[in-house]
Amino acid sequence: MNKRTEGLNIIENKKIFNTHFKYIKWMEFILRTSDRVGREELPITAVIIDKNGRCIGRGRNKRETNKDPLGHAELIALRQASLIINDWRFNDCVIITNLEPCTMCAAALVQARIGKVIFGASDKKRGGFGGSIDLSIHKSAHHKMEVIPGILQNECEKKIKLWFKNLRNQT
Repeated sequence: MNKRTEGLNIIENKKIFNTHFKYIKWMEFILRTSDRVGREELPITAVIIDKNGRCIGRGRNKRETNKDPLGHAELIALRQASLIINDWRFNDCVIITNLEPCTMCAAALVQARIGKVIFGASDKKRGGFGGSIDLSIHKSAHHKMEVIPGILQNECEKKIKLWFKNLRNQT
């Protein structure tokens, strides 16, 4: 590796760090919000960010609260964001959530043409972006999306595992 190549690598790594730093701030917000959600529901929270960095949609799991099988954080955030931008296409938007979206939510994000999906903890049983299947690269996906897993992964995993442990101890 020569000095020029090394310099380009440093610049590229700095860009990646700055990009991830922005997502870490949103993930910290999501983790704080999930504390409140966890009192009633599985502590999953999602935000949708537009190309200007503004939050245009927020969701938290409400399956138990609303007795709604579609009450997933990602779907609630999508619905809110679509009302705000008055469109169903999210090419320039980013969704950030603390758990890998399930296959239902992943399919909805593909259909909504979300530009980027960022999540903390992977879901090996039900994950739709690599956990059990990767719908972002499936032949039915009609646009390109970027998927970035593992943002504050340890913190996200700990929170979800602790919630399930507490749930088991209640019964």
